[in-house]
Amino acid sequence: MLERLESKKMDWMRYRIIYFLFSLVFVVAGIYGLFSWGLKLGVDFKGGAVLEYKLDTDISTEEATQKIEEAGVETSSIQMTGDKTYLLRLAPIAEDGKDKIKDSLEKLSGGEIEELRFENVGPSIGPELIKKTIYAIAIAASAILIWVAIQFKSFKFGTSAVLAMFHDSFILIGAFSILGRFIGAEVDFLFVTALLTTLSFSVHDTIVVYDRIREAQKKYGGSLKGLANRAISETMVRSLNNSFTIIFMLVALLLLGGTTIKWFAVALLIGTVSGTYSSPFVAVPLLVVWDEFVKKIKRRRV
Repeated sequence: MLERLESKKMDWMRYRIIYFLFSLVFVVAGIYGLFSWGLKLGVDFKGGAVLEYKLDTDISTEEATQKIEEAGVETSSIQMTGDKTYLLRLAPIAEDGKDKIKDSLEKLSGGEIEELRFENVGPSIGPELIKKTIYAIAIAASAILIWVAIQFKSFKFGTSAVLAMFHDSFILIGAFSILGRFIGAEVDFLFVTALLTTLSFSVHDTIVVYDRIREAQKKYGGSLKGLANRAISETMVRSLNNSFTIIFMLVALLLLGGTTIKWFAVALLIGTVSGTYSSPFVAVPLLVVWDEFVKKIKRRRV
């Protein structure tokens, strides 16, 4: 019965080496970028200046960013905080830099502007918070590994899920090192939020496929490779539909959300695409390869 059902499903695991090579290209590129250029840290990590202005008219934050950068001052973000009130975050600046910003905004608004606040602030994400974030990720990964291993009664399920989760993390971090080098993508508090969201999304999608494998194992039995092919075929449409709804929203957010959340949307978009790919094409092939390796060792011992 199982063989008849499997014959109607695509042999996804036949191409597992190609999946691994495809992932390896992105992971290696990301690691190279990370060690060569590092991450471009934003104001949240480095500290900087915070300015707030009250204008006579509403202006576009994109136009304001362009105008200020034309004057030679690089901004991290500009957001509207109230009625004709704008908050600017940027690297620490002197009085002449502040004057350039004020002149640019006056030209853009066509009138006088009122300075509400100007201060140089320290980093809101300090070394201690970064250390605690790393500890939290390590604890969460360990808890996920143990929980998945218990639920699926196999350590290899939990380990494969966690490895796929870190695969997505490396791709996201590596992508931002490359984007930071060539188009100025900054890492800030929202990036940390996107990274943690990617971890949860990746594991959630992986568990859906694993659960199908477990159900088929109880119902039909057979090789793990055949069960994996069946599980991926049954969950592929559901996974793509779910991911595309998220991707459409993120693309809209990227196009219409403004400069403040642009890189946040980019990070979530990369994480969503990577997580959608890694569940069927990293987590499941890892599980199958592990299973085949263990069986090969057992046969040699006999």
